[in-house]
This record gives sequence, structure tokens and C-alpha cells, in this order.
Amino acid sequence: MVRQPEFVTPEIFSWACDILKKKRPELDFSKARFETYTEGLCVQIMHQGPYDDEPASMKKMEEFVAANNLEIAIGKKSPEGLVLRHHEIYLNDPRKTAAKNLKTVLRHPVRKLQ
Repeated sequence: MVRQPEFVTPEIFSWACDILKKKRPELDFSKARFETYTEGLCVQIMHQGPYDDEPASMKKMEEFVAANNLEIAIGKKSPEGLVLRHHEIYLNDPRKTAAKNLKTVLRHPVRKLQ
């Protein structure tokens, strides 16, 4: 899951896929898709470093949630009926990036406590 700029439309996505299929025919684009995802209220953090060190960043998120009258809503349903999930957005290729330089957006859905 990678957030796209506002100007990217389904048509631009399709065009980009067509170009990439010609340039990189060995890659499988069958699972790539363009969709709008409304997540609702969430907390996120930019984790930098190895994936194994993510628990320290998640602890910071949990502390923020507790200090701001929120609760983590992973596994609960949104008003639209979607099951809310934790997301990780990988901003580097781990095959080409040193572990200490990896950047990952960690995101938890949250709800306000009453």
C-alpha cells in the first residue's frame, strides 16, 4: 500500500502499469491495483531502522494513544463495516538498502475513548 498524490487517477495508474509492463516484462503486475481506502482516525510513526526494531516504535505509538484518550482499534469494524487493520508501508527496497536506513510507516487505526 503506497499513498498516491491527488493527481493520480485510475487512468494514470493504468497508463503507468502499461509503461512498466513494456519496460519490465519479467515483473508480475497482476496483483497491482488502484483503490481508494478511507481509513479514518489513526496514529502513525515513521520507523527508521531494521524491521526487528519496530516494537520500540510501536511502543511510542501506544504511549501516544494512551496519553491522548484514544484506544487502538485493530480488528474492530469501521462505520462502513470494514475490519480495521494495522498497516506497514515500506518506503525502501530491503534488497538495496542497509537495514539501519530502512524507512517504514507504521499505522494503527484508533478510536476516541468516551
